[in-house]
Amino acid sequence: MTYTTFYYLWRKLGKMLQLQVLRQNPQVVKDRLAIKNFRDINLVDEIIALDDERKKLQLESDTTQSRINVASKEIGQLMAKGQKAEAELKKKEVASFKNRLQPVADKLADTEKQLNEKLVLLPNLPSEKVPAGKTPADNVVVREAGNKPNLPAGTVPHWDLIKKYNIVDFETGAKITGSGFPLYKGKGAKLQRALIQYFLDFNTAAGYTEYLPPFMVNETTAYGTGQLPDKEGQMYYMQADNFYMIPTSEVPVTNIYRDEIIKEEDLPVKMTAYSPCFRREAGSFGKDVRGLNRVHQFDKVEIVQIVHPGKSYEVLEEMVSHVEKLLNTLQLPYRILKLCGGDMSFASALTYDFEVYSAAQDKWLEVSSVSNFETFQTNRMKIRFKDSNGKSQLLHSLNGSSLALPRIVACLLENNQSTEGIKLPAVLHAYFGSSIISA
Repeated sequence: MTYTTFYYLWRKLGKMLQLQVLRQNPQVVKDRLAIKNFRDINLVDEIIALDDERKKLQLESDTTQSRINVASKEIGQLMAKGQKAEAELKKKEVASFKNRLQPVADKLADTEKQLNEKLVLLPNLPSEKVPAGKTPADNVVVREAGNKPNLPAGTVPHWDLIKKYNIVDFETGAKITGSGFPLYKGKGAKLQRALIQYFLDFNTAAGYTEYLPPFMVNETTAYGTGQLPDKEGQMYYMQADNFYMIPTSEVPVTNIYRDEIIKEEDLPVKMTAYSPCFRREAGSFGKDVRGLNRVHQFDKVEIVQIVHPGKSYEVLEEMVSHVEKLLNTLQLPYRILKLCGGDMSFASALTYDFEVYSAAQDKWLEVSSVSNFETFQTNRMKIRFKDSNGKSQLLHSLNGSSLALPRIVACLLENNQSTEGIKLPAVLHAYFGSSIISA
């Protein structure tokens, strides 16, 4: 099998064919996983071995069950002929088969369990478009736009500005909850509300339907989008109810269509949602997490699309363009990066990151990721459509941040500081009720 053929099968038909594809060309799978710097490459061989064992046990089970069925039928025929002695012997034969069957069934169930547990540890295969690389330093800059501001002497980073204008209180947030839970107040709370409303209006004007989803999800929902088992330790867990606080509204919104067959004429499905997001992100320390650079609770507006598999990469570019237009309206300098294999998420096939330039910190801050998951999520959630032949096929899912607020706020504050106050971009004036944040 050529790589092209292999790749087509994987992408078109999804992970329903995972085992078939693994068996047909395990080396290609290993090579693609290596692009993501997936360490446990031997997992591919372990899965194939478990599938071999499963097939062996299934054959033994089916063969034994067939013998039981044949012998049971013969018992009825013998009884009808009055051959009771022969019938009793057949009954003993059936009992013997049944005794043999149960241990096989138990072993088969255990093998299938092990197989499924191994399968969910395999990440999505990266697209052919994904560049090789191990760290964010290997990401490829696609384009850069906007003008970096020339700030006058005496300008300060946003963690000083929020104190100056009394708009975010980290100390009280820490008292209420803990470190990384900011308390927005006054004009800070108003700016959050203004940005959320503006982002939602921008998205709905582009044809996205707005949702306000639950902020906690069950295990099945978290598994569907790939948060489980990959990001279990990064989510806040509500043990009493076995619920997880959402890390992004992508999780509940995409699951709206779990176990659904969508009519082809209803595609694409375009959804947007605001939600608070909760991320433990343990182990984050230092200057890179000061102020709003990295927090455990933050607001974000998300866009999600469920699309025909033949159009997902066209839609990916469309979503990238949408986020780019949104950033342009905020008059913030930005760049778009294509993530290398080592910096991609577990579930993504191809991801573009957006970074905004923070003038006072003199660094780029990530504000959005736009990803194509192809069939990885839809296979888990069984989101399908029927093709022209009436056959059920997996759809593709995509999502993007449009936008995450904390670093957007940080850059708006830093890049627009002046002696008069924080000058806001024109698109926010009506939403905020003013053109400036003043002391």
